[in-house]
Amino acid sequence: MKKVTKVSNDLVNVRYMVDDVIKAVDFYTTHFGFTLCSNAAPAFADVLRGNLRLLLSGPKSSAGRPMPDGGIPEPGGWNRIHFIVDDIVAEVERLRAAGVRFRNDIISGPGGQQIVLEDPAGNPIELFQPAGA
Repeated sequence: MKKVTKVSNDLVNVRYMVDDVIKAVDFYTTHFGFTLCSNAAPAFADVLRGNLRLLLSGPKSSAGRPMPDGGIPEPGGWNRIHFIVDDIVAEVERLRAAGVRFRNDIISGPGGQQIVLEDPAGNPIELFQPAGA
């Protein structure tokens, strides 16, 4: 796995809480073409794809510490990263064959088709094919 050493201020940074940093790195580098930036597993790693930097924070990271009210940051929820694809059916077939979990089936709307899948920690990722693509 190729490692990137320089991180630019021109990046969009998204933090995802994950249960297992190594599994998350493997998932994003294997299935979505991210490149490893840094690895301080089991606490933290970050991966890069274009201008998107995912900060993968495990339970032992500083981002995983309890909040003042006692709440514990955890993976999941519905906020998600959104990948535009040319052929959503082919992408879904590729990912299902690799054992990736999906939350729903492909749905169609006025803007195109979409489906939501999960990373190993349960964080959602949306694949979207614009109408007419």
